[in-house]
Amino acid sequence: MTALSSGLGLGKLLLALDRTMVTLVEAPRGLDMPVGSVALVDADDVRLGLAVGAGSADLFFLLGVADAEAVRWLEQQFAGSGTVPTAIFVKEPTDAAVRRAVALGTAVVAVDPRARWESLYRLVTHAFDHHGDRDDRDSGTDLFGLAQSIADGTRGMVSIEDEQSHVLAYSASSDDADELRRLTILGRAGPPEHLEWIAQWGIFDALRAGGDVVRVAERPELGLRPRLAVGIHLPSTDTRRPPTFAGTIWLQQGSAPLADDAEEILRGGAVLAARIMTRLAATPSTHAVQVQELLGLAGDDVDIAAIARELGITVDGRAALVGFQGGPSAPTGVIALSAGAFRADAQTVSAGGRVYVLLPKIGPPSSVMSWVRGVVTAMHRELGLTLRAVVAAPLGGLAGAAAARVEIDRVFDSADRHPGAIGQITSLDEAHTTVLLDEIVSHVAGRSRLVDPRVRLLRDEDPMLAETLRAYLDGFGDVATVAKHLHVHPNTVRYRVRRIETLLSTTLDDPDVRLLFSLGLRATADTN
Repeated sequence: MTALSSGLGLGKLLLALDRTMVTLVEAPRGLDMPVGSVALVDADDVRLGLAVGAGSADLFFLLGVADAEAVRWLEQQFAGSGTVPTAIFVKEPTDAAVRRAVALGTAVVAVDPRARWESLYRLVTHAFDHHGDRDDRDSGTDLFGLAQSIADGTRGMVSIEDEQSHVLAYSASSDDADELRRLTILGRAGPPEHLEWIAQWGIFDALRAGGDVVRVAERPELGLRPRLAVGIHLPSTDTRRPPTFAGTIWLQQGSAPLADDAEEILRGGAVLAARIMTRLAATPSTHAVQVQELLGLAGDDVDIAAIARELGITVDGRAALVGFQGGPSAPTGVIALSAGAFRADAQTVSAGGRVYVLLPKIGPPSSVMSWVRGVVTAMHRELGLTLRAVVAAPLGGLAGAAAARVEIDRVFDSADRHPGAIGQITSLDEAHTTVLLDEIVSHVAGRSRLVDPRVRLLRDEDPMLAETLRAYLDGFGDVATVAKHLHVHPNTVRYRVRRIETLLSTTLDDPDVRLLFSLGLRATADTN
């Protein structure tokens, strides 16, 4: 779950998201209900009967599960609690699900079937943080507000993207929005022919090169309306370095012409967007910093008890820490959603392309492993992502979280070096031997003087004998087993072993020699 500040009503959230992304179906308690947190319900939550705390989230995203079945599950979860979810977000809601939700007092919001859940999550959390109407809210970090201001001033439709073309915020859309705008907001790549045409004309290169406004002509045959675009560039703290490209502001023209000063407004908007992005990057949320401190990712003198009090979590319960890694970066938002649905006190933070979920109080460790398997399966099924996960459980309270995070990183680092040696989903206990041996071998491999020269000589002069020696040592000298592994006759193995002993001027009966050669063969395996 993402627990965030209140002050944003359901109606204002839906206005911020716009009908491009969502459509309100029913709101039995009106649109003024406050929303400030979101969690995900997936097929495994329903199938395994995983429970959520009553009131653990205001919004629930229903991912990969029949909506009527999910609503029935929510009814069971909230029965007798005196609270109900403010709204459920679902793709193509059925009439039966809508009726049950309305009877429960929960609003139903239809999500465009083409929308990516992680994109919706990113937009919702940004709206929670920066688009509410609290008096103390920092208006200087509201990209949605900036997008709408630019749209109002230019009479067009605006979207603001980061350097990887992920939409960060956008203005309201009209019926004149073209397919490229709609798909981009939904988190999908535009039609290939559109992107090919834009790339062909060097538009992306021009946006990265400087702060000039770039015109994109209309292409009726592709359904593309006219556009203006400007790059967002963050000033460098080093005067010797050029500004850093941070994203793009796109302005699509509708049926009415753009304002005469549209280009000037865009250039000013790029300056303001750069300031907002700089502030957002420089000031991570207090919650994120606190969780990072618990995991040893920030701060030196950490008061664990004080942080636990501020986060409202147990300091000395039986805890668990789960790490996820996959692709350029694991999908923090979707993992946070699922974690919140699994345990209301889950704390999620990302660092270096990895996502860590701290569970301050767990039941049996097997339930954590079941949840992790469900997340990995759902990410592959719904998003096409292949994640690796490492579980540290149980931990003796939050005091063990930082050390556990270090051990999880050791497993990921080892898996990066040897992907096939460690399971896709594993625990610290399961991976311990493999990781320790890999680190020892890596240490030896990085220091050539620790590798016996005879091992390198054997690899260089007779790779077949080197392979036989490795198999012989791994097989504890069992000739029959080694012969089967190498697909040769046992007598061939015996002959090769005698040749090896002759070439290396040693005997393989000596345990120290066997250990030395085994480490040397492993250390040189990737270099030959």
